[in-house]
This record gives sequence, structure tokens and C-alpha cells, in this order.
Amino acid sequence: LLKVKNLVSCFLRNITALAPMVRVGTLPMRLLALDYGADVVYCEELIDIKMAQCQRVVNEVLETVDFVAPDDRVMFRTCERERDRVVFQMGTADPERALTVAQLVEKDVAAIDVNMGCPKEYSTKGGMGAALLSDPDKIEAILKKLVTGVGIPVTCKIRILPSVEDTVSLVRRIEKTGVAAIAVHGRFKEERPRHPVHCDYIQAVSQAVSIPVIANGGSLDLVKKNGDIEEFRKATGASSVMLARAAMWNASVFNSQGPVPVERVMEEYLKYAIRYDNNAFNTKYCLCQMLRDKVESPLGKQVQAAQTNAEIRYSFMTLGCDRIQEQQQVRRDALQNGSQPDKPVMDGDVITMAVKFERREYPPQITPKMFLLEWSRKEKLEQPFYETVQRAQDRAFQSTVMVAEKKYRSSLWSKSKKFAEQAAAIVCLRVLGIPEGRIGEEDSGLVCKRKRERKVNGSAEEEISKKRHVADVQQEAETSETAVVTNGNHHKPDTPPERQKSS
Repeated sequence: LLKVKNLVSCFLRNITALAPMVRVGTLPMRLLALDYGADVVYCEELIDIKMAQCQRVVNEVLETVDFVAPDDRVMFRTCERERDRVVFQMGTADPERALTVAQLVEKDVAAIDVNMGCPKEYSTKGGMGAALLSDPDKIEAILKKLVTGVGIPVTCKIRILPSVEDTVSLVRRIEKTGVAAIAVHGRFKEERPRHPVHCDYIQAVSQAVSIPVIANGGSLDLVKKNGDIEEFRKATGASSVMLARAAMWNASVFNSQGPVPVERVMEEYLKYAIRYDNNAFNTKYCLCQMLRDKVESPLGKQVQAAQTNAEIRYSFMTLGCDRIQEQQQVRRDALQNGSQPDKPVMDGDVITMAVKFERREYPPQITPKMFLLEWSRKEKLEQPFYETVQRAQDRAFQSTVMVAEKKYRSSLWSKSKKFAEQAAAIVCLRVLGIPEGRIGEEDSGLVCKRKRERKVNGSAEEEISKKRHVADVQQEAETSETAVVTNGNHHKPDTPPERQKSS
């Protein structure tokens, strides 16, 4: 039996895995991760007390195996496609109950994992998750009971302890229980994602044991794209890497061919959600995590308002129509102004182009206005001066910017004053041939000074920048009930556009 376990446990070495995530690691996300290149996928943490009450049911309609609670809720759903790739993670503080659950599911999963790292109250209050880190005797009892009681590999996932020595001592004790691998989240139980991951601790663990070590905690800090995964593995000395947030935001991080637009990833996820009758509220939650700061966009609002997977699907169908209509409107506006998109034309003494500011095309801390301001300073010109008008019929905005005694504006109207000013800045930058800060542009060096200033106050400053980014996106999505005017009064339908000046 031990020989069989060791043979099967090889699939945990030199792999990239989808980490266990509550409300995220359900069947649609796991299959999506496998599609994009993940080698192994973990389910969300499932509590032993609830799972022990479940019945194993073969769902012939969906072609799945369901573990159904007494109230008919499906606690865990899996399928043949992931059978040799899915790791069942449980929350437990009781060896006997852990074994009961493991034996219930072992025919349908590739391995059993015990959560010893979750710092959240719902896990720790019952002595589970990170609470186990302070009770190594219980850790040993649970793991030994599982290793000797099931015929598939057993693993565990921990967080690091206050010192390297304590961490190494614990993992050596865990190794002696016979587990096939150990996943290490490189943060203390008090730390959260905003805190940097401690690669040195994971490295010390990797050097101290002979079983595979799976490094976790590198999302955002170290892993932003597929090519970063190997760098994170090298930095930790681990044999494998496990991704949580990076995969939750865009599962194509597992794709060695490069990232896929998140909208397409969401559509693929939705297909699995419908195919496997995923709980609609769980589907909404996962899609909103992928939308991130665009959760208040028109699509985000439609997804949040939907009550079924079919309604969510309709949101995506209408999004495609909206995109087509928006492109047609750009062409229509351009033709009405006697121009072509991205071609500058004179409107009196103003140079115009049919362009819009799309927040998603720029990094969170970068805007065209910022680039134009820095360029003006570099050229020792007066600060760009913006004059904005709002039309009464739809409360849309249009801004004109003056730089070096020349005026520039977009011929398209925007839903907010801020976005109208950004569009005017884009026109100016493009006419002058100046970089505007879009994602993928080569570094022009124009905003280096500003970036340094933002980093003076560390993570607090980053948080402020993120909040500003979210506020900009929310403002784009909103159709204001009140006009943004300098004196705070509302526009009346029969009043002309009011001019607003800023610099």
C-alpha cells in the first residue's frame, strides 16, 4: 500500500496547483484551471462535521458524483475529468471524523489534504485551520490516522510559525507521519495578503524535508503572469507552486502561451457553471472576483443583479451587443464630425479626435493626464488647462485642454468629467506623439518621479491609489443623478451646458 501511495504522490512534485479557496474552488473553477494548464486543483476547504453527514450520490444527469447533505445541499461535486487531479481539502480537528470523511470521498479524488493554515475565525474557532499550528500533537494524530486509513496520498497545508527554527521543527515532525507532500503559505497566521511573502521560510522548509514542498503566497507580490511561477519556485527552493489570488483573478495565469483576456476567461467559467448546475450565488461571487475593480461596471452590475446562471449568461450576451453598439457609435460620431477614428481634424481652433478613455487600458496608478502634466513640466510649459462642458439632454461631458496655446479635445462625450478630461489629454498626447501610459507601452520615464513619490509612504500610499482607481471606474459606470458643477447646483433640462475649468 505504501508503494502505491508513493507512486501516486509523484503527481505532487514539480507541479503548478490551484490553491484551495473558500467559495472559489468549486467544480467550474477547478475545471477552468485544468483547461489553462494547472496540473493539480484543490477544492475549497470543507468542514468535516458537515461532510460526515453527506451521502455519496451519482448524478447521472450532470455526470458527476455529488456529496449531498441532509438538507439536500450539494457540499462537494466532482467529475471524472478531474478525478486524478483534484485534492480534497478538509477542515478538521478530530482524527476519527477526519478519517470518516476521507474514506467517504477517497474513491473520487486524487489525494486528501488537511487545512492547517486558514486564519479565519470560521476555521479556527473549532480548533481547525491555523489553530492546529499550536497543537502539534493533534496534527500528528490526525495525519497518522489518515495516512494509515486511506489508500490515496495525504497532504497538509500550513502557515509559517514565528521563527524559522519552529517552522522547520514542525514540518519535520509532519514529514514523519508519512504525508506525501506539504504546502507552505509563506505568511504568519496574523498576516494577510497585503503583507510580503517570506520566501526564506519556505526555502528553509524545502531544504529540511525530502517530501515535495508546495510554495504558496506569491500571488501579486511575485506572481503576476505565467513566467513568474518558475521564478517564485526558484526563490523558495520548493518543488511545486500553488496559486490562489492570481488564479482567482484570471485562471489563464496557468497558461504557458500567455494571458487570455479576463472577459473570455469569465465566459469559459460561465459555461462550466451552467454545464454543472453551479449555485448561482457562487457563480456571481467568482465572476465578481474576476471583475475586481470593474465590479461596478455595467457588466458587473448586471451580474450582481442576476438571480440565476441563465440571467448571468444573458448579461454576457448583452455585453457583446453593447460592445458592438459602442463601436458603431464611435464610427457614427466620427462620421458626423467628418473624421475617421484616431484621425485628428480641426474644429474651429480645436484639434479633435474620436477617442475615449478606457480605464482598463491603463495601470491603476497611471493616467494620460499624469503623462501630459509631466511632459509639460519637462518642456517647461505652463500646466495643462482643462475646460469642461456638460450637455443637458444626457448629462454627458466633453473637455478641451490647452497646452502650449493649442487646444485639444475628443469629439466623443463621456459619462464623467474626469473621463472627459482624460480623453482630451489622450488627444493632445497622440497628436504630439507622446506616450500616454497605456499597458504594454515602453517605459518613457515621464512618470518615474511620481512613482517614487507614491512609494514614500509604502503600502498605505498603494491603498490610496487603489481606492482612487476604483473610484474612477465607478464614476465611469454611473450615470449621475446630479450634475457635477462648480457651484453644486443641479442643471435644469432647459439650461445650456455649464463650463467647468480645471488644471
